Amino acid sequence: MSKVGKLPVSIPAGVTVSVANGLVTVKGPKGELKQDFNSNVTVEVNGSELVVKPTAETKAANAAHGLYRALIQNMVTGVSAGFSKTLVITGVGYRAEVKGKELVMNLGYSNEFIAIIPEGLTVTADAQGKITISGISKQQVGEFSAQIRGLRGPEPYKGKGIRYETEVIRRKVGKTGVK
Repeated sequence: MSKVGKLPVSIPAGVTVSVANGLVTVKGPKGELKQDFNSNVTVEVNGSELVVKPTAETKAANAAHGLYRALIQNMVTGVSAGFSKTLVITGVGYRAEVKGKELVMNLGYSNEFIAIIPEGLTVTADAQGKITISGISKQQVGEFSAQIRGLRGPEPYKGKGIRYETEVIRRKVGKTGVK
């Protein structure tokens, strides 16, 4: 059995979970999320806990056991508290601003980058070069953050680029000028 899958998912007050026909629906104060699951696992709601159990002792069932338990836990956390990631833009002239449903960024190239903000996500950009991406879906927040970071990843010599707030860039020493 999966170590992660064995743990029950606690359902906080204000969050409702329903399971029907291979689909888990989680509703909370921040919104609603749905996730389908395959026949390798069964999902049961027992009061204020949700339990995921494998249907057989196979490798695929054990893998699905931990996977679906983690996905459901992320859904419950998302609709109750939400997720957010903060990106930091470092570099002379590098900046970002939100215009309607678009994130417009100057990243040292001749043209601006324009990223359309997906439905369900909230993006804020401040003057100090911080971009905060928040939403109820952990996957959506992480994927959009990774796409933005991928536009201009941090470089090791001057540290210019886009990095996560908690990310540490290993700096390299440049040329010393000694022959």
